Amino acid sequence: MKTGPTNIEPYLGIFGRYLREQGLPVTQQRIAVAKAVFSSSRHQSVEDLETVLRAKDFRLGKATIYRTLDLLVRSGMVEEHDFGEGLKRYEHRLSRDPVHHHLVCTESGEVIEFRSEELRRIVEETAARHGFRPTHHKLVIFGLSRASQESGADVPYRGITCPIETT
Repeated sequence: MKTGPTNIEPYLGIFGRYLREQGLPVTQQRIAVAKAVFSSSRHQSVEDLETVLRAKDFRLGKATIYRTLDLLVRSGMVEEHDFGEGLKRYEHRLSRDPVHHHLVCTESGEVIEFRSEELRRIVEETAARHGFRPTHHKLVIFGLSRASQESGADVPYRGITCPIETT
């Protein structure tokens, strides 16, 4: 499980510096969104962040949250994910080991992070074999979590069916 920093103030300062370098104002709204992202170990959607911010008496529109997330992603402090749910999820990159992969439960939406030295080695060897210099990579495995399987969820068969019966 990814953990975030216990003290996010230095990261808020870095984000503030990034905003100033881009010629943008450091607003309370932008800092509130950054705090909500940096303080969580979850992969949050805009709706998740909106709920967190409302609980802290910040009434921000989704457009403000989206624009701030875009700035956080461009700053390199936050990563955007598309886990095939029809929405984006965001996670900070402030953990001690930001390189990790994801298992996504298609039943519950649970996201499980994992690290693999074998995958790291395969990426490096494959890139070297092809004279390729990788900058980054992503692996997302979709399926059913243990909890979803135990609650009776099953993977529906999605093979090709023929409308003409043959005998």
